[in-house]
Amino acid sequence: MATLPNPLPSLATSGLDLPPGSLVDATLDGPWHEPLLWYADGPADLRDWSRLRAAGRPLGLLPVLVTGGRRDQWPEEWDLCPDDTSYPGDHDADEVLAGYWTDYAADEVAPENAGSDTDGTGPDTDGPAGPGSWPGLAPVPAREAAEDADVAAAGLAGVIAADADAWLGGARMALVPARRSADIPAAIGWSGPMNHENDVARLCAVLRSWEDRYDARVVVLGFDTMIVSVGRPPATAEEARALAAEHYAFCPDNIDQSPPYDLGVYAEKAVLNQEAWSFWWD
Repeated sequence: MATLPNPLPSLATSGLDLPPGSLVDATLDGPWHEPLLWYADGPADLRDWSRLRAAGRPLGLLPVLVTGGRRDQWPEEWDLCPDDTSYPGDHDADEVLAGYWTDYAADEVAPENAGSDTDGTGPDTDGPAGPGSWPGLAPVPAREAAEDADVAAAGLAGVIAADADAWLGGARMALVPARRSADIPAAIGWSGPMNHENDVARLCAVLRSWEDRYDARVVVLGFDTMIVSVGRPPATAEEARALAAEHYAFCPDNIDQSPPYDLGVYAEKAVLNQEAWSFWWD
Protein backbone atom coordinates (compact mmCIF):
# COMPACT_ATOMS: atom_id res chain seq x y z
CA MET A 1 0.00 0.00 0.00
CA ALA A 2 1.24 3.53 -0.80
CA THR A 3 1.56 5.46 2.43
CA LEU A 4 2.92 8.71 3.75
CA PRO A 5 6.27 8.77 5.52
CA ASN A 6 5.31 7.70 9.02
CA PRO A 7 5.82 10.51 11.54
CA LEU A 8 4.59 8.51 14.54
CA PRO A 9 8.00 7.32 15.81
CA SER A 10 9.11 10.96 16.15
CA LEU A 11 6.02 12.24 17.98
CA ALA A 12 8.12 13.02 21.07
CA THR A 13 10.15 15.55 19.10
CA SER A 14 7.37 16.77 16.80
CA GLY A 15 6.31 19.62 19.05
CA LEU A 16 2.73 18.33 19.31
CA ASP A 17 1.14 18.93 22.70
CA LEU A 18 -0.36 15.50 23.27
CA PRO A 19 -2.04 13.99 26.32
CA PRO A 20 -0.54 10.76 27.68
CA GLY A 21 -1.03 7.98 25.16
CA SER A 22 0.31 4.89 23.45
CA LEU A 23 1.77 3.95 20.08
CA VAL A 24 0.22 0.81 18.59
CA ASP A 25 2.17 -1.61 16.41
CA ALA A 26 0.22 -4.79 17.28
CA THR A 27 -1.20 -6.65 14.27
CA LEU A 28 -2.82 -10.01 13.67
CA ASP A 29 0.55 -11.31 12.48
CA GLY A 30 2.66 -9.83 15.27
CA PRO A 31 4.37 -6.45 15.80
CA TRP A 32 4.44 -4.17 12.77
CA HIS A 33 7.77 -2.61 11.77
CA GLU A 34 6.58 0.87 12.81
CA PRO A 35 3.64 2.28 14.79
CA LEU A 36 0.28 2.30 13.03
CA LEU A 37 -1.41 4.85 15.23
CA TRP A 38 -1.16 6.82 18.44
CA TYR A 39 -4.10 7.05 20.80
CA ALA A 40 -4.71 8.77 24.14
CA ASP A 41 -4.91 6.96 27.46
CA GLY A 42 -8.08 8.79 28.49
CA PRO A 43 -11.35 10.08 27.01
CA ALA A 44 -11.30 12.94 24.52
CA ASP A 45 -12.55 16.37 25.46
CA LEU A 46 -14.53 18.82 23.35
CA ARG A 47 -11.50 20.66 21.97
CA ASP A 48 -9.17 17.75 21.20
CA TRP A 49 -10.36 17.02 17.64
CA SER A 50 -9.92 20.53 16.24
CA ARG A 51 -6.67 21.09 18.09
CA LEU A 52 -5.04 17.84 17.01
CA ARG A 53 -6.29 18.12 13.45
CA ALA A 54 -4.77 21.57 13.06
CA ALA A 55 -1.49 20.49 14.66
CA GLY A 56 -1.22 17.05 13.07
CA ARG A 57 -2.19 17.73 9.48
CA PRO A 58 1.08 19.50 8.52
CA LEU A 59 2.88 16.39 9.79
CA GLY A 60 0.71 14.01 7.76
CA LEU A 61 -1.42 12.94 10.73
CA LEU A 62 -5.22 12.94 10.83
CA PRO A 63 -7.48 12.56 13.88
CA VAL A 64 -10.02 9.84 14.51
CA LEU A 65 -11.85 8.83 17.67
CA VAL A 66 -11.32 5.24 18.74
CA THR A 67 -13.56 3.34 21.10
CA GLY A 68 -13.43 0.12 23.06
CA GLY A 69 -17.17 -0.36 22.64
CA ARG A 70 -19.22 -2.67 24.79
CA ARG A 71 -16.50 -5.32 24.85
CA ASP A 72 -13.76 -2.90 25.92
CA GLN A 73 -11.55 -3.75 22.92
CA TRP A 74 -9.01 -1.04 22.19
CA PRO A 75 -6.66 -0.83 19.16
CA GLU A 76 -4.13 -3.34 20.52
CA GLU A 77 -6.93 -5.95 20.25
CA TRP A 78 -8.28 -5.00 16.83
CA ASP A 79 -6.51 -7.66 14.73
CA LEU A 80 -5.03 -5.01 12.44
CA CYS A 81 -3.92 -6.40 9.07
CA PRO A 82 -1.73 -3.87 7.22
CA ASP A 83 -0.08 -6.70 5.24
CA ASP A 84 -3.44 -7.54 3.66
CA THR A 85 -4.37 -3.95 2.79
CA SER A 86 -3.97 -2.45 -0.67
CA TYR A 87 -4.20 1.23 -1.68
CA PRO A 88 -7.67 2.88 -1.83
CA GLY A 89 -6.80 4.74 -5.01
CA ASP A 90 -6.37 1.43 -6.86
CA HIS A 91 -10.10 0.68 -6.59
CA ASP A 92 -13.20 2.18 -8.20
CA ALA A 93 -16.10 2.83 -5.82
CA ASP A 94 -18.79 1.97 -8.35
CA GLU A 95 -17.15 -1.35 -9.25
CA VAL A 96 -16.57 -2.22 -5.59
CA LEU A 97 -20.18 -1.56 -4.63
CA ALA A 98 -21.53 -3.36 -7.70
CA GLY A 99 -19.61 -6.47 -6.66
CA TYR A 100 -20.93 -6.31 -3.10
CA TRP A 101 -24.44 -5.73 -4.40
CA THR A 102 -24.30 -8.86 -6.51
CA ASP A 103 -22.88 -10.91 -3.64
CA TYR A 104 -25.02 -9.66 -0.76
CA ALA A 105 -27.92 -7.44 -1.69
CA ALA A 106 -29.48 -8.32 -5.04
CA ASP A 107 -31.72 -11.11 -3.72
CA GLU A 108 -32.74 -9.12 -0.63
CA VAL A 109 -34.09 -6.17 -2.61
CA ALA A 110 -35.86 -8.09 -5.35
CA PRO A 111 -39.40 -6.71 -5.81
CA GLU A 112 -41.01 -9.45 -3.71
CA ASN A 113 -38.65 -8.70 -0.77
CA ALA A 114 -38.12 -4.97 -1.01
CA GLY A 115 -41.03 -3.71 1.06
CA SER A 116 -42.19 -0.17 0.37
CA ASP A 117 -41.30 3.30 1.44
CA THR A 118 -43.59 5.96 2.77
CA ASP A 119 -45.02 6.92 -0.64
CA GLY A 120 -45.84 3.30 -1.48
CA THR A 121 -43.50 3.00 -4.44
CA GLY A 122 -40.82 0.86 -2.83
CA PRO A 123 -37.09 1.64 -2.84
CA ASP A 124 -35.71 2.66 -6.22
CA THR A 125 -33.05 -0.03 -6.58
CA ASP A 126 -33.49 -1.42 -10.07
CA GLY A 127 -30.39 -1.05 -12.21
CA PRO A 128 -30.00 -0.94 -15.98
CA ALA A 129 -29.69 -4.75 -16.11
CA GLY A 130 -33.19 -5.19 -14.70
CA PRO A 131 -34.89 -5.72 -11.30
CA GLY A 132 -32.45 -6.39 -8.51
CA SER A 133 -29.36 -5.32 -10.50
CA TRP A 134 -26.91 -2.73 -9.22
CA PRO A 135 -28.50 0.72 -9.68
CA GLY A 136 -25.20 2.59 -9.83
CA LEU A 137 -23.81 5.38 -7.67
CA ALA A 138 -26.25 7.87 -6.21
CA PRO A 139 -26.09 11.42 -7.58
CA VAL A 140 -24.51 14.29 -5.71
CA PRO A 141 -27.20 15.91 -3.51
CA ALA A 142 -28.69 19.07 -4.97
CA ARG A 143 -28.33 20.90 -1.65
CA GLU A 144 -25.24 22.93 -0.78
CA ALA A 145 -23.20 22.02 2.29
CA ALA A 146 -24.23 24.05 5.33
CA GLU A 147 -20.67 24.20 6.66
CA ASP A 148 -17.14 23.03 5.92
CA ALA A 149 -16.80 19.24 6.04
CA ASP A 150 -14.03 19.33 8.64
CA VAL A 151 -16.04 21.73 10.80
CA ALA A 152 -18.94 19.27 10.63
CA ALA A 153 -16.59 16.41 11.61
CA ALA A 154 -15.28 18.41 14.56
CA GLY A 155 -18.84 19.11 15.68
CA LEU A 156 -19.76 15.43 15.66
CA ALA A 157 -16.53 14.55 17.48
CA GLY A 158 -17.38 17.13 20.12
CA VAL A 159 -20.86 15.69 20.65
CA ILE A 160 -19.39 12.20 21.08
CA ALA A 161 -16.64 13.43 23.41
CA ALA A 162 -19.23 15.20 25.57
CA ASP A 163 -21.13 11.93 26.11
CA ALA A 164 -18.43 9.99 27.95
CA ASP A 165 -20.91 7.48 29.37
CA ALA A 166 -22.39 6.48 26.02
CA TRP A 167 -22.00 3.02 24.46
CA LEU A 168 -18.93 4.38 22.69
CA GLY A 169 -17.08 3.65 25.91
CA GLY A 170 -15.37 6.99 26.46
CA ALA A 171 -14.00 7.56 22.96
CA ARG A 172 -10.33 8.56 22.83
CA MET A 173 -8.40 10.68 20.38
CA ALA A 174 -6.10 8.94 17.94
CA LEU A 175 -3.72 10.13 15.22
CA VAL A 176 -3.10 8.16 12.03
CA PRO A 177 -0.68 8.81 9.17
CA ALA A 178 -3.08 9.24 6.23
CA ARG A 179 -3.54 11.51 3.23
CA ARG A 180 -7.28 11.89 3.66
CA SER A 181 -9.93 10.91 6.16
CA ALA A 182 -11.31 8.14 3.94
CA ASP A 183 -7.92 6.40 3.99
CA ILE A 184 -7.66 6.13 7.79
CA PRO A 185 -9.00 2.54 7.99
CA ALA A 186 -6.57 1.39 5.27
CA ALA A 187 -3.64 3.23 6.84
CA ILE A 188 -3.91 1.06 9.96
CA GLY A 189 -5.07 -2.14 8.25
CA TRP A 190 -8.37 -1.98 10.14
CA SER A 191 -10.15 -5.35 10.11
CA GLY A 192 -13.59 -4.33 11.40
CA PRO A 193 -15.43 -5.46 8.23
CA MET A 194 -13.41 -8.69 7.87
CA ASN A 195 -16.52 -10.89 7.57
CA HIS A 196 -17.61 -8.69 4.67
CA GLU A 197 -14.30 -7.61 3.09
CA ASN A 198 -10.72 -8.70 3.86
CA ASP A 199 -9.13 -5.68 2.15
CA VAL A 200 -10.50 -2.57 3.83
CA ALA A 201 -8.94 -0.37 1.13
CA ARG A 202 -11.85 -1.37 -1.12
CA LEU A 203 -14.26 0.12 1.42
CA CYS A 204 -12.00 3.16 1.67
CA ALA A 205 -12.49 3.70 -2.07
CA VAL A 206 -16.20 4.04 -1.32
CA LEU A 207 -15.45 6.38 1.59
CA ARG A 208 -13.41 8.53 -0.82
CA SER A 209 -16.42 8.73 -3.11
CA TRP A 210 -18.61 9.70 -0.15
CA GLU A 211 -16.08 12.39 0.76
CA ASP A 212 -16.46 13.83 -2.73
CA ARG A 213 -20.25 13.57 -2.99
CA TYR A 214 -21.43 13.99 0.62
CA ASP A 215 -18.55 15.76 2.41
CA ALA A 216 -18.18 12.66 4.60
CA ARG A 217 -15.38 12.21 7.13
CA VAL A 218 -14.42 9.16 9.22
CA VAL A 219 -14.91 10.26 12.83
CA VAL A 220 -15.08 7.06 14.92
CA LEU A 221 -13.62 3.56 14.62
CA GLY A 222 -14.23 0.67 17.00
CA PHE A 223 -13.43 -3.01 16.77
CA ASP A 224 -16.12 -3.52 14.11
CA THR A 225 -17.94 -0.17 14.01
CA MET A 226 -17.55 3.08 12.11
CA ILE A 227 -19.23 6.48 12.30
CA VAL A 228 -18.81 9.13 9.63
CA SER A 229 -19.91 12.74 9.66
CA VAL A 230 -21.90 13.96 6.66
CA GLY A 231 -21.62 17.58 5.63
CA ARG A 232 -24.06 17.31 2.69
CA PRO A 233 -26.61 14.55 3.32
CA PRO A 234 -29.38 13.60 0.89
CA ALA A 235 -32.27 16.04 1.18
CA THR A 236 -34.95 14.25 -0.86
CA ALA A 237 -36.53 10.82 -0.59
CA GLU A 238 -35.24 9.94 -4.06
CA GLU A 239 -31.65 10.87 -3.15
CA ALA A 240 -31.91 8.96 0.12
CA ARG A 241 -33.21 5.78 -1.55
CA ALA A 242 -30.39 5.87 -4.09
CA LEU A 243 -27.79 6.20 -1.36
CA ALA A 244 -29.45 3.52 0.80
CA ALA A 245 -28.53 1.01 -1.92
CA GLU A 246 -24.87 2.00 -1.50
CA HIS A 247 -25.15 1.60 2.28
CA TYR A 248 -26.59 -1.88 1.81
CA ALA A 249 -23.73 -2.92 -0.44
CA PHE A 250 -21.16 -1.29 1.85
CA CYS A 251 -22.53 -2.79 5.07
CA PRO A 252 -25.38 -5.32 4.65
CA ASP A 253 -25.56 -5.88 8.42
CA ASN A 254 -26.92 -2.34 8.84
CA ILE A 255 -30.14 -3.49 7.21
CA ASP A 256 -30.13 -7.28 7.60
CA GLN A 257 -29.37 -7.39 11.33
CA SER A 258 -30.67 -4.09 12.67
CA PRO A 259 -34.11 -2.49 12.50
CA PRO A 260 -35.80 -1.38 10.28
CA TYR A 261 -34.87 -4.40 8.07
CA ASP A 262 -36.26 -2.67 5.01
CA LEU A 263 -34.29 -0.58 2.53
CA GLY A 264 -37.02 2.00 1.99
CA VAL A 265 -37.52 2.59 5.72
CA TYR A 266 -33.74 2.63 6.22
CA ALA A 267 -33.45 5.36 3.59
CA GLU A 268 -36.04 7.48 5.40
CA LYS A 269 -34.78 6.99 8.94
CA ALA A 270 -31.00 6.51 8.61
CA VAL A 271 -30.05 8.42 5.45
CA LEU A 272 -32.45 11.27 4.68
CA ASN A 273 -31.05 14.52 6.17
CA GLN A 274 -28.82 12.52 8.53
CA GLU A 275 -25.54 14.26 9.41
CA ALA A 276 -23.92 11.07 10.75
CA TRP A 277 -23.92 7.52 9.40
CA SER A 278 -23.15 4.50 11.57
CA PHE A 279 -21.97 1.11 10.33
CA TRP A 280 -21.54 -2.21 12.09
CA TRP A 281 -20.25 -5.47 10.68
CA ASP A 282 -21.02 -8.76 12.42
